[in-house]
Amino acid sequence: MRKTTLSTRAAARTDRQTADPAASVGDGSRVRRRGLALVAACGLLVTGAVGCAKAGTAGTTSADGGAGAAKSPVKVGLVYSKTGPLAAYGKQYLEGFKAGLDYATKGTGAVDGHPVELAEQDDAGDPAKAVSAAKDLIGKGHKILAGSTASGVALQVGPIAAQNKVLFISGPAAADKVTGLNKYTFRSGRQSYQDIRTAASFIGDAKGKKVAVLAQDNAFGQANVAAVKAVLGEQGASVESVLAPPSATDLTPFATQAKSAKPDLLFVAWAGETAAALWTSLNQQDVFASTKVVTGLDLAASYPLFGPAAEKISFLNHYFDGAAGTEVEKAMAAAVAKAGAKPDIFTPDGFTAAQMVVHAIEANKGSADDTDALVKALEGWSFDGVKGRVTVRAEDHALLQPMFQVKLTGAGASAKPSVEKTVPADQVAPPVAKIAG
Repeated sequence: MRKTTLSTRAAARTDRQTADPAASVGDGSRVRRRGLALVAACGLLVTGAVGCAKAGTAGTTSADGGAGAAKSPVKVGLVYSKTGPLAAYGKQYLEGFKAGLDYATKGTGAVDGHPVELAEQDDAGDPAKAVSAAKDLIGKGHKILAGSTASGVALQVGPIAAQNKVLFISGPAAADKVTGLNKYTFRSGRQSYQDIRTAASFIGDAKGKKVAVLAQDNAFGQANVAAVKAVLGEQGASVESVLAPPSATDLTPFATQAKSAKPDLLFVAWAGETAAALWTSLNQQDVFASTKVVTGLDLAASYPLFGPAAEKISFLNHYFDGAAGTEVEKAMAAAVAKAGAKPDIFTPDGFTAAQMVVHAIEANKGSADDTDALVKALEGWSFDGVKGRVTVRAEDHALLQPMFQVKLTGAGASAKPSVEKTVPADQVAPPVAKIAG
């Protein structure tokens, strides 16, 4: 475990800053080495700011123990994929988290004079390791846990948080079950339902439409088929699947089968080493000429895998660098660039978590001890995030947010994304889930 006190570092930068210093689709429930996934996998804790500060942008100091009195640090427990198959996502999350903390505290790394002490633990994408890390942090007095990159991790850490009455803010984990998991669990990213609804936006009213899902015949592919049936099937679409063995290398038969189905929408959910071969087969079989092909746009490193098919695909997207054009996004990009990195699909998830936690602590006058009060502060809160206006739905803690329809222009290393349409938050909002406990 590595501890860093952020306020000391932030203070050293203060003289160099004159303005705000800082301002998916892979499914974290699946191991992915490179390539594409359609549905993917935080938080921090900061003490509260003075009551007159703008929510989510704390940073002023006040004396509560006499001039020069040292204030106790606020402990933040961050459990995420520093290593393992989802390490690229974890890195993006952490970079966004630190940028968001800088932004929300106006560069001080502290709230009301309390320095933020961050304890990082690596779960390597393993739920068992994450549970062990969470218990260790709770035992050391951490009242807020965050950082889940993988859905499997989030679904295991959430109940631990509830049992110990600790605030838990999940990050890139996309599993719909994280929403409404319990009263202490929130999320700072999107969920699978929002992905599927974004895909459906390409065909408008789903009633009477034919949808085919092309995926691998494994847990990941079957989960995508189930999700499409649950979302679009309930809206009147007929849904069928074309499933290929994960070991298959000749994907032409499956591309042909997908074309023969003549769907109005072909929804592709694919992960792993054969992604490039799949898109080549679909292109060679001229599938794009007969149907709308939709898939998720993942991290930037995956863009070359689409090859010549890139410009023919309709992409649903959680985020890419420059997608939103908001002032908050510009601040995030500046902070991440200053740290020597570049925003990617899950950078906003960390940034948003920082905003959420700072707001919760602000609302409770600098104290993180009353978890129920932190929960109350977040429920129903709307704020300006990286992607635009975002709302924490009070009923089940879903994070309502806009999504994007995206096109890639160019192929290979020159492929560049652009937003075709921003889909409003209310159009992709998941149904309300009953909070389990």
